[in-house]
Amino acid sequence: MYIRKYDFDYSRRCFMEKTALGIGGAGVLTSLWPELCRAGDASAAYPDELLDIEAYTKGQVKVGDVIDVDNVELVQDLLDPIIYQEIVQDGRKIFIQPSVHEMETMYPPYFLDATLRNQGQAVFDDVGNVYTKDGKPWIGGIPFPDVRTGNEAIANITLSWGRHDRCVYAIPGVVVTAGGSEQYEYDWIWAEQQCTGLVHPDAVGPYLPDFEHLCRMQVIWFTYTPEVRGHAFLSHWKYDQRKIPELWGYLPARKRVQRFPANQRFEPYMAGMNLYLSDAWASGDPMLTWGNYKIIHRGPFLGSPHFQWTPENDNWMPPLVGGKKDQSYFYVGKSLCPEVIVFEGEPVGYPQAPVSKRRIYMDVRNMGPGMSVTFDRKGEMWKGFEGGGGPAETDTRKMLTKDGRVEWSWWWAMSHDVQRNAVARFHHAESCRGNWKSALDPDENIVDQYMTKQALRTLGN
Repeated sequence: MYIRKYDFDYSRRCFMEKTALGIGGAGVLTSLWPELCRAGDASAAYPDELLDIEAYTKGQVKVGDVIDVDNVELVQDLLDPIIYQEIVQDGRKIFIQPSVHEMETMYPPYFLDATLRNQGQAVFDDVGNVYTKDGKPWIGGIPFPDVRTGNEAIANITLSWGRHDRCVYAIPGVVVTAGGSEQYEYDWIWAEQQCTGLVHPDAVGPYLPDFEHLCRMQVIWFTYTPEVRGHAFLSHWKYDQRKIPELWGYLPARKRVQRFPANQRFEPYMAGMNLYLSDAWASGDPMLTWGNYKIIHRGPFLGSPHFQWTPENDNWMPPLVGGKKDQSYFYVGKSLCPEVIVFEGEPVGYPQAPVSKRRIYMDVRNMGPGMSVTFDRKGEMWKGFEGGGGPAETDTRKMLTKDGRVEWSWWWAMSHDVQRNAVARFHHAESCRGNWKSALDPDENIVDQYMTKQALRTLGN
């Protein structure tokens, strides 16, 4: 009789033990990060059951299958409660994609280079900010690739959101009501400039000259509808994560730039949007204005880290499905991620926050937040913030870096207020109204163009 050393429940027992004992480090058969560095592939760190959905479900679910209300129970343990609710109650559907485990498919190339180059150099100071071992601000890439604590996990997504030195995203968005109607439609530009942790080979070093005291600059301006066109908001993040970012806005009706209270993190950008400053990248506030981070679960998960770019569709928009009129959700693929870390944090720096905690589902292979769930002050589920990303590559089209490697980005996101059953869905598009186009690491000074008070006035006009 042949007895398998790693039976079907071996992984489950391993994850439960790690979580219960507070043991850090990803992987089941071996430590994940050393294996990724050695082989460039996560496969050897996990048993077969975590590498393929058909093996995990004992043949009940295969690549290409559509998951809907009739069969979602087969994968319920691989979903967060909000996606499960969307499928059961709102007719959402997802389809199963192949799992991909090669390291180079999970990061923007230059960000991966920096992560490998700088591994082992990140430490927390006495208050919880991230510095190098010689006391300098972080120099680029994921600071804690072999994550062991909730504080390390949140640092991995907070210090660099888009994982490019600079980026300009053209974003069409729609807010859909519980009845399936499009209540609001907005187009906007979201631009980011990293000030520390620069990774592009054209950068003069890891810090943006004259802005070393900042973590990043970020600006959003609206280009559609006519009622909101010209509204623009600029945020400067201090490197010290205890300090709330400075925030300025241009309001066309007042025709001037004004400073906004720094703690307005939980209010919508525009009417109807359940998208707040605090929601961005599941880490929209400085990480030390939140606290009590703790890892509560490890295990497999259905996520969207590959095959999410749809350049064959009009303006790169994913198709729609679910809701009363099949308008509420993007119809997207999910693949089996062998291990996510689920961790929580609380908004300790915001006494009046309408939030009690946020739960984040992080793929340990690239420390990407595929899903976050926000709870209201009563502890009830309030919002889900879900995203999909991956390489900019299909069978017919590629987006390449200067040195010829495949680019990587987020491609779509959905913010679902489950208490009102209103969904704000938006995607990284080729362009948006106002003749704006997306660009990753563009050859332009986006600070002077978009990230000064004078630039806000220009954008608004």
